[in-house]
Amino acid sequence: MAFSLGVHILMVPFGVALPFITLLMHFRALRTGDPVAWLLARRWSAVMAVQFAVGVVTGTVLSFEFGLLWPGMMGRWGDVFGLGFGVEAWAFFLEAVLISVYLYGWRRLGRWTHFALGVPLPLVALLGAFGILAANSWMNSPRGFRLGANGDPVGVDVRKAVFTPMFGPEYWHFVVAMFMTAGFVVGGVYATGLWRGRRDRYHRLGFTVPFTAGAVLAPVQLFLGDFIARSVFHQQAVKFAAMELVWKTDTHVPEYIFGRLNPDGSVSGGIKIPQLDSVLAGFRPSTRVTGLTSVAADDRPTASQATIAHTAFDVMVVLGSLLLLLALWYAWAWWRHRDLPRSRWFLRAAAGAGIACLIAVEAGWVTTEVGRQPWIVYGYMRVSEAVTATSAGTLWAVLGVVVLGYATVLTVFVVVLLRMRTRWRDQDERNGARQGARPSAGEPPESATPYGPRPHRVPGGRR
Repeated sequence: MAFSLGVHILMVPFGVALPFITLLMHFRALRTGDPVAWLLARRWSAVMAVQFAVGVVTGTVLSFEFGLLWPGMMGRWGDVFGLGFGVEAWAFFLEAVLISVYLYGWRRLGRWTHFALGVPLPLVALLGAFGILAANSWMNSPRGFRLGANGDPVGVDVRKAVFTPMFGPEYWHFVVAMFMTAGFVVGGVYATGLWRGRRDRYHRLGFTVPFTAGAVLAPVQLFLGDFIARSVFHQQAVKFAAMELVWKTDTHVPEYIFGRLNPDGSVSGGIKIPQLDSVLAGFRPSTRVTGLTSVAADDRPTASQATIAHTAFDVMVVLGSLLLLLALWYAWAWWRHRDLPRSRWFLRAAAGAGIACLIAVEAGWVTTEVGRQPWIVYGYMRVSEAVTATSAGTLWAVLGVVVLGYATVLTVFVVVLLRMRTRWRDQDERNGARQGARPSAGEPPESATPYGPRPHRVPGGRR
């Protein structure tokens, strides 16, 4: 499950946010008539379609794994938090329809009509994220039910089960992370070209629009990250203790940047900052922070699990802070010169920003899931009670099949993207599109799309 989720989550930023970035460029093309903007929007829509196909495969495997690997959880709690998966399924169905309409509408529809039919795409993607985050936030702060005489949930209140205390912090932190990641990844592709000397309008525009979206969201994400950490402090005190390596409940608790928790409660390595953890949790050094030893050993993460959650949390925070500095560098250069930063070091950093975002996304999910141990439904069901009783040999065999299948799908995905890039580069070298040359006279700028009906045959010419 960890492997499948770890792979699938790399696709999620593009499924959620790439339609929005594509529509931003599409709107710019409509407003300005810029042929380079038309070209970029059209090409990004093609990438969006390929990515959606890959996301379908990786997401479908996860859906099966919920039922096959966690029968104890789904059988007992499915009636309480299953609504989120239903919402996500409907969102997926709508997204498939809307992507099809958007792709095939390049030639068949009027320009503004085509754009208007694409506008719901980001909203449907947000709806899908709503479903998944509703389920996960319920697992972190279960609400909306009471336990019957036999210990099973009864009297389900759907509204309370969906809108749990952790839902808002998780949802907005996740959504902004997805948009920020997609912006920096797409911008990083064109930053690589700029760094290698391709300073044409094609690369500048391809970099500026998505990277600006990511840079604008970087300070927002810092605020939301602080908000969700404080929400964990209030709603999941032991999980917060694992994230911050707090062994005993106390005030004036120090903050450790990295470091390793030992079984006796001591911390090895890392940077210790006195009193900072209490200040971050409650804005004053006298804030009382719950420690891991406040509960029995069987009800808290082990020292190794706490170290994993803490390290992942620190990786996420450090990378987020560095990305914020990069966004401020970009904003400063734009404010001073109305141009991109001229330093090659900035372009190197911008080229790696997307990879940093993907690592931060993975680290965030590791923090969420490992920090909750040993609970799969926080405070109500342990992982050991929820997991399948299938033999280890069978599970290893299935894992091998999943790894092989994912490796094949991702290899095909990368090969297709590289071939698309090569084809587009060859086209640009032939017709000068990167220098902003307009398409042939009388031919709309989106006519070269590989979707929809073929162009009419011109007498004496080619299709």
